[in-house]
Amino acid sequence: METKEERIARRHRERDEEMKASPGYITFSIMFTLAYPFIAVFTFVMSTLLAIFSGISRALAWIVSGGKSK
Repeated sequence: METKEERIARRHRERDEEMKASPGYITFSIMFTLAYPFIAVFTFVMSTLLAIFSGISRALAWIVSGGKSK
């Protein structure tokens, strides 16, 4: 006879196996794998643009404050 913990673990494993066999999970896995390089490049570009505009903003704040802004 299995313990309560073993029964819960077995049910979780069965549920995970069913989920991973579903068409939606398989489709999402494939689409995410194909899209990941684009997501990474987009994140890098946006982070770079944010850093550039942040630097411009800080420089303008420093100029407008007469060099007293930190």
